Amino acid sequence: MTATNGRPAAGSDADRGGGAGRDDTVAAVVGQWRSVHPGLDTGPMEVIGRINRCAALLQQAEDAPLRRAGLSRPEFDLLGALRRTGHELTPSELAKETFSSGAAVTKRLKQLTERGLVERRGDARDRRVAHLRLTDAGRDLVDGLLPEQLAYETAVLSVLAPEGQGELAGLLAELLSRLEGRMGALRA
Repeated sequence: MTATNGRPAAGSDADRGGGAGRDDTVAAVVGQWRSVHPGLDTGPMEVIGRINRCAALLQQAEDAPLRRAGLSRPEFDLLGALRRTGHELTPSELAKETFSSGAAVTKRLKQLTERGLVERRGDARDRRVAHLRLTDAGRDLVDGLLPEQLAYETAVLSVLAPEGQGELAGLLAELLSRLEGRMGALRA
């Protein structure tokens, strides 16, 4: 189904991204499902499958500068949270900032502390509470690595025109905002 401008008509398979003309791994999966269940609406799979596949590929790509620095993405996220907030954080605050479990944060903080990138200070009123901050070495590592990381991510995204990147960012922001609101309401 084609509109008069030569582009797919709204609501067509090609417009949703899963039909003819698309040559990606998700299109192949969708095609297989359509042959097994021809009446199945694969629209959600076409969106969520592509988001998941892109996330996996981008995670591999964006981790290259981090791996060279001897960091995992979750470790860099912890260091980045300490740097961008500009103040000490507790482990539970770090877990919230990085969408991580408390156990995962504890494990990563142990490694980062042993490497001299993070230091811990006990709370004067409650000995169970720790306050964390970057060491000078940790701050220098984040500040040196962030421009390289962003340049690498820019190169990865250069397959899309700048206006396409902006459109995608807007659509993902809308989806994320609505999902966060909906999931928050479901948890309440």
